[in-house]
Amino acid sequence: MRVGVNSRLLLKDKLEGIGYFTLKNLERLTKNHPECEFVLFFDRPYDKDFVFADNVKAVVIPFPTRHPMLWHIYFEILLPIYLRFYKIDVFFSTEGYIPCWGKTPKLCTIHDINFEHDKTYIGNRVYQRYMEYFTPKFAKSAKKVLTVSEFSKQDLIKTYGIEENKIFVVESSANEEFKTYSEEENIKTRQRYSNSCPYFYFVGSLHKRKNLTNLFKAFDSFKSKTKSDVKLLIVGNKKWWKGEIEDTFNAMEYKNEVVFTGRIPLEEVNRIASASLSLVFVSFFEGFGLPLLEAYRSSTAVITSNTSSMPEVAGQGALYANPYNVESICEAMIEIYKNPSLREDLIKKGQEQAKKYSWDKTAELVWKAIEQVAKK
Repeated sequence: MRVGVNSRLLLKDKLEGIGYFTLKNLERLTKNHPECEFVLFFDRPYDKDFVFADNVKAVVIPFPTRHPMLWHIYFEILLPIYLRFYKIDVFFSTEGYIPCWGKTPKLCTIHDINFEHDKTYIGNRVYQRYMEYFTPKFAKSAKKVLTVSEFSKQDLIKTYGIEENKIFVVESSANEEFKTYSEEENIKTRQRYSNSCPYFYFVGSLHKRKNLTNLFKAFDSFKSKTKSDVKLLIVGNKKWWKGEIEDTFNAMEYKNEVVFTGRIPLEEVNRIASASLSLVFVSFFEGFGLPLLEAYRSSTAVITSNTSSMPEVAGQGALYANPYNVESICEAMIEIYKNPSLREDLIKKGQEQAKKYSWDKTAELVWKAIEQVAKK
């Protein structure tokens, strides 16, 4: 069998969530199934590290996809030609985008449809319209649809009317390199990032959906009520910083107690997690939420939202807050700060919860879906 794969988000040293999902699955699929040939389609020059095994062929379609119009040309015109030329038996896309025509059976991965619930999440009208118009078409054109949580599955069924038996849940997992550091190492980390003070941390894109505005307000309230030396570390790029998020930060009473690290290597994210009081990940909407499992593997506590997929992923290892309620987030932070026994209990439960997820399991489920698509 010859499996074609949409690999355009495999970008060396620039892997985001879907790119990492692509990497971890292809590492396993290509090595576990040497009897198959995998043709990876890129939209720009690729790194040789992404040719994972002898049964992998990398093909560049020289048409970088940086705009919805270019996406349309790439997926609807160019890619079907390449699929036919390379005689692809199954086309697997690790994101939602697939060609809507052609005879090649297709499997797409729709991680979530947050843009259907708040039209401001994408922040670009052209991108928003593209996603709203084409995502249901992609879902209906695919033989099978993968998604990363039971929440997202039910959301797809309810929003797009997709048949339940058409959707496979293939949960993501944390980076295997995340681990617990010694207290000696944790002390060094706190010295480096927070002037030896305890801290909460957030990791992710500084996007409206991640709810930085209410996190900043909650931290201000926390500082006012506790009079503590606790800081807040924000790990991530300020890509969507301008506007409401920046205005809220500038209005903070304790903004000098907030530390921005920018984007840093995963090892440093791991160290920050291990040395923290807690992750505070109170997004409005998540299809999965990898930072939750990464925090568990780092042996720290987790505060997260009681909405969308987060209770499903975090299980009993987290303290839950209403992301729309500033005081709910603040009270959760106070609980973690003032109750060490609660924090330790959450850490133990979180470590157990993390054991339920693995990339090996995910890759096995993806392969079963590929086999089913091939039989159609």
